[in-house]
Amino acid sequence: MDPAERKKRIQGLESIKKRALNLASEGLDAFQVRDFITESKKGLAYTFPEEDQYKKAKISAMEYKRRQATDPIVDQP
Repeated sequence: MDPAERKKRIQGLESIKKRALNLASEGLDAFQVRDFITESKKGLAYTFPEEDQYKKAKISAMEYKRRQATDPIVDQP
């Protein structure tokens, strides 16, 4: 992720934090605040995806499948 996108992502996370604190101070239930944070972070992830993290997760998943011998490509005779 380039520095400009990372900076925008950080600004997005800070705005989510600020809004969540405002919601909590307004008296919203903790579950509603948690739901807001979760949904906001999902939206931020779609807006500014971290491709490096995706690649790492994909490699880990493929390694797990290989170790479990559940990968259909590997299991073919």
